[in-house]
Amino acid sequence: MKARDRRLLDELERALARGSGLRLAYQPKVATDDGRLVRVEALVRWTHKELGPVPPTAFVPLAEEHGLIDQLTQWVLRTGLRQWREWQREGLETSLAVNISAVSLEHLDFPDLVERLCRALGMPTDRLVLELTEGATQPLIKLMDTLTRFRIKGVGLAVDDFGTGYSGLIQLRRLPFTEIKIDRQFVTDLPHSRDDAVIVRSVVELAHGLGLQVTAEGVETVEQLAILRRLGCDLVQGYLLAQPLEAKELVPWASRHKRRWKLLVRPPEDPHLRQRLEANA
Repeated sequence: MKARDRRLLDELERALARGSGLRLAYQPKVATDDGRLVRVEALVRWTHKELGPVPPTAFVPLAEEHGLIDQLTQWVLRTGLRQWREWQREGLETSLAVNISAVSLEHLDFPDLVERLCRALGMPTDRLVLELTEGATQPLIKLMDTLTRFRIKGVGLAVDDFGTGYSGLIQLRRLPFTEIKIDRQFVTDLPHSRDDAVIVRSVVELAHGLGLQVTAEGVETVEQLAILRRLGCDLVQGYLLAQPLEAKELVPWASRHKRRWKLLVRPPEDPHLRQRLEANA
């Protein structure tokens, strides 16, 4: 192991033990039909006092490889569920999405642990969605029992970054998913790429035919939003709606968003006003 990786791993273990430096940011997902807040995705962030911000792409793989991923996952779940309860007390209705490593799913008691956490913190299990990258779905076919137990308990399962892996359509038929997340690479050029539009339309029709919900990631412009609404995508998330927020920012954001949504779906013709609208998420 490289010296930097060893240090990151040691420091992450200390951060988890002490509860220092780690936090969650929350990115809203809204319905395309009326703009209502449906779900927030919990995103783990780590700021080290000497190393500064450490990206998840640097520390999550290390946690998976060296036995810390379960501890990290449980920290994320407990923190996110506690925050969901606080939002409920403030009158904000939403559900919560959490990214889960396939490594955690290898433990047969993991669904029971998640159910106990939900019960202890007062969250109905049907308000929780676990997101799994498409690249992870190949080994997940071996974990059918674990995934099925989650569905029996009411927990939703989403395929993240759909379209970037090689799991194949058979995975969607075999695995008990409830949601597909279209990767941002198919959203970025959507207003200018006929191919991307065809792909997105096909994914939406496929998902709906299988009874699955569809979320588009990386939505940054009003043109992308308009096309996704026209193609029947159910939910959207991205910087056009909101960047990842601190927990205390979500309630004020929700209040502003209700007014702003009308402008997003009927944007001004003036390109300068449109740019200002897109920049003021």
